[in-house]
Amino acid sequence: MEFTTGDLRALFDAFSARMAAERDRLCALDGVIGDADHGIAMEQGMKAAADAAQAAEGTLQDVFTAAAKGFLNAVGASSGPLYATALLRAGKAAGPHASMPIAELRTIIVAMREGIVQRGKAERGQKTMLDAWAPAADAAIEGQNADAIAAAARQGAEATRDMIATVGRAARLGERSLGHPDPGSISAAMLVEEICNVMKTG
Repeated sequence: MEFTTGDLRALFDAFSARMAAERDRLCALDGVIGDADHGIAMEQGMKAAADAAQAAEGTLQDVFTAAAKGFLNAVGASSGPLYATALLRAGKAAGPHASMPIAELRTIIVAMREGIVQRGKAERGQKTMLDAWAPAADAAIEGQNADAIAAAARQGAEATRDMIATVGRAARLGERSLGHPDPGSISAAMLVEEICNVMKTG
């Protein structure tokens, strides 16, 4: 099965719909250790990315690049540059092609992790979105199936409850951030789930 530019546009629509549906929950999580705006930022960012993807013509890389710019323009907060870089990396991995095998969506997850690492300079265990993207990417590299990749992301996000934030806004709280999951990792796991849902159709 091939993953086409039309499928990619549909994936961005799925990202947008998921973030809209989860906005209030993500804001509530962020209210405990951040500025209570993470859900709004992700909803606005993915809506802008989806709109840009719909308007884009050309290859998979062209659609990813348009979406990256859309997200960045909509989200000034820290997740803006991080996801923009992640999506640009994903575009590079997909390449200037009209389609790619659905199974190769695992390379997109890996590329997004690499973009986030490159831009954010964070490491696993610092209570950030990377704590979801990194285990998902590792599972993808190991050749695990879509369900296992999604589960790795969810488990990584859940594990942030037991971490003390050392980077980002939550770092101000120090030990008070303990016991609360990182909202960025929770939304990241949702995005991984949406990619894995597509992988399962292949």
